[in-house]
Amino acid sequence: MISIAFGDRLANSVRAKGNPVCVGLDPRLEQLPPGIRVDRSASLEVQANAFEKFCFEVIDATHSLVPVVKPQSAFFEELGPYGGLALARVCEYATSQGLIVIMDAKRNDIGTTATAYAKAYLGTGGKSPWGADALTVSPYLGSDSLQPFIEQSISVGAGIFVLVKTSNAGSGFLQDLCVDSRTISERVADYVQEASLKSASTATSYGCVGAVVGATYPAQLAEMRQRMPNAWILIPGYGAQGGSAADVVHGMDADGLGAIVNSSRGIIFAYENPKYSAATHWQSAVENATRDMIAALKDARP
Repeated sequence: MISIAFGDRLANSVRAKGNPVCVGLDPRLEQLPPGIRVDRSASLEVQANAFEKFCFEVIDATHSLVPVVKPQSAFFEELGPYGGLALARVCEYATSQGLIVIMDAKRNDIGTTATAYAKAYLGTGGKSPWGADALTVSPYLGSDSLQPFIEQSISVGAGIFVLVKTSNAGSGFLQDLCVDSRTISERVADYVQEASLKSASTATSYGCVGAVVGATYPAQLAEMRQRMPNAWILIPGYGAQGGSAADVVHGMDADGLGAIVNSSRGIIFAYENPKYSAATHWQSAVENATRDMIAALKDARP
């Protein structure tokens, strides 16, 4: 077991960078900037190489500014084995640049299959093939399905983010259903809090089990912050999905910790935004958009 638990490493990184921004690495072929973009008719290997180059350059533009990146595995998986290799190299490169890597793969299963997923993704420095610091996980197979991920996280100093209240418009179909005086999302949140409390350190009081709660539901985000005082919250939905800086601060504690705020399209494809059209290079637009997000979050904090 490594000496510094995931919750503490995340806190240290947020403090060091002075902000909770997470850059989502969601490469989409048609939106890659000129000079990197390739045609859809190109081989899967060529497309994967373009994704890898793009993500490397996004990391180069942002690693000194932010604490976390979040690769979305689906965009790489779409390209088959070549995409998988590109994803692994992106994770390795991000780690080498001092970034915490949250793999957004929303995995889960039961028994040995869940254990295999956990061992595949969780652990940097040769502790897992994918080398991620954390993994997004679905809770909807039950609490026993989460236990292998928690055990692996504790073993290698990694973490998980459990889907509690997601940012999509249809999330209420299941997550807002009320059962025995609690919604499904509240029931999952209570489990997350209990599990995180058990793994919490005395240094920050945060454990290795976190939650995903969308910025698009700020009232529920504020409630979940109170409901899960020992859990880090990964907040999607900022920017392109409609969540604002004023919305996401509800997920932070009094010290500005406890939340990681993700932005994907608004940062990595900032060159498409007229606001950043004066940038001399698409990487400059990425950097400028990142700085603007950092400033907006700082201004929104009480």
